[in-house]
Amino acid sequence: MRRLSSAWLAIAFTLAAAATIGDATAAWRGNAALEARYFLNDGLYSEQENFYPSVSMEAEYYHAFEDSDYSLTITPFYRYDAIDDERTHWDFREFRLHVARGEWEWDVGLIKVFWGVTESRHLVDIINQTDQIENIDGEDKLGQPAVHGLWYRDWGTVELFLMPGFRERTFPGDKGRLRGPLAVDTDNASYESDDEESHLDVALRLAGTVKDDWDVGLSFFSGTSREPDLVVDMSGAAPRLTPFYPLIDQIGLDVQATLDNWLWKFEAIHREQADARFDAVVGGFEYTFYGIAEGASDLGVLLEYHHDSRGKSAPTPFQNDVFVGARWALNDAQSTDYLAGGLFDVDLGSRSFRVEFNRRLGQNWKLTGEAQLFSQIDSEDIQYALRQDDFIQIELARYF
Repeated sequence: MRRLSSAWLAIAFTLAAAATIGDATAAWRGNAALEARYFLNDGLYSEQENFYPSVSMEAEYYHAFEDSDYSLTITPFYRYDAIDDERTHWDFREFRLHVARGEWEWDVGLIKVFWGVTESRHLVDIINQTDQIENIDGEDKLGQPAVHGLWYRDWGTVELFLMPGFRERTFPGDKGRLRGPLAVDTDNASYESDDEESHLDVALRLAGTVKDDWDVGLSFFSGTSREPDLVVDMSGAAPRLTPFYPLIDQIGLDVQATLDNWLWKFEAIHREQADARFDAVVGGFEYTFYGIAEGASDLGVLLEYHHDSRGKSAPTPFQNDVFVGARWALNDAQSTDYLAGGLFDVDLGSRSFRVEFNRRLGQNWKLTGEAQLFSQIDSEDIQYALRQDDFIQIELARYF
């Protein structure tokens, strides 16, 4: 687990011990999975392979204390990768004590929350650090040490976050794929704050529904950026990249309107740090055709546009891009669904495509597939380092 302080580990084990005291309702659930990721092209760097097998396990333990307002949730995760040592890792996705009293709910420990409405990128989602060695889509997150308060009002909710511990982003190792020419040295990260990973981050979010159809969220974050600047370090025997984590202030807005078959989605941020400030937006729609060919399946068509005020200098592929995609839900007994989409760079002409597939097999098994293709990536595009990293991935999971 990445730089999770001994103090937070002590809190976690204290909560676990507390779970054994008194009568309670407890339950386990989770899954164990086999994953095979195959890269269609040879890697750009000599240490890289084409086939990356791995196994993972994730469980959730939920414990509700009898005759009380308290509950405990523990979600450990572990992956073993046969090739990339950096991808072999473990984490607590959650390890939190939950209290619900009247208009308030509180969580203390390691939490996981999600903000955002758009499909192709979640601009406003900033509480949890990205577990980038799991996947490049940004969906996998590390548990965040926090005190989290949720206050229910007639018009919506108020969320408060105090975050005394920081989690560093994970990166592939020398043998890993989906990386640049220099592997990231995660053991030598630096920070703008003198408190480093112990800096106290704070966040606030207001969320509510307007006129029944519009869901609106307004957020503020102040603290250590979850997105590090990667700095070339020439001081050693060989060049390396080291992460630098600046302090930032960020205002975020997310809006979703549900209007018949339409879902209109929008996210925007304004971020300031010591040497820069910028704005970024993503917005678009999903239109769903229900009962395709008078059957049970539904087809959703997605279109989203990305803009970043930093232009071509932005450290992201979303500076002036269009996402086009489709979601097909068969609505069958196996919960089969497909998601396919492409990202098109308006300035450079680069294109990348992604397909995802999910299907249950019986009561306890699930088959998941992914394919990622990088097509005609321009040499000025930040994705140019991934031009040989087209891959197909299959995962078979057993749920319990």
